[in-house]
Amino acid sequence: MADIQRLHIGPRLSEACIHAGTIYLAGQVPTNTANDIEGQTSEVLAMVDQLLAECGSSKQHILMTHIFLTDMKDYPGMNTAWDGWVAKGHAPPRATVQASLANPDWRIEIVVTAAVI
Repeated sequence: MADIQRLHIGPRLSEACIHAGTIYLAGQVPTNTANDIEGQTSEVLAMVDQLLAECGSSKQHILMTHIFLTDMKDYPGMNTAWDGWVAKGHAPPRATVQASLANPDWRIEIVVTAAVI
């Protein structure tokens, strides 16, 4: 059985888990809730970049992304930040849905699954 590696383990969750060559990130949310949707999205995507690098991967190796928005009116602004971030030729499968998030000031949460490179 393959080992399970957890990163940034807290009392309730780990920020990342690696198993059998696959990386699972916890939902990433912004810390600066004063930002608009583009700012919150950019911040969260930078967090994804950092975690993937720690896990030995990058955005070019994302297998699936789930995006949760508190309001679908933010979809165009989120896509503006996303389009500036996503690696050309490596756009992963993605689902975007509207959802209530744990903190009402969060406008976005992103969950990523990626391959170890």
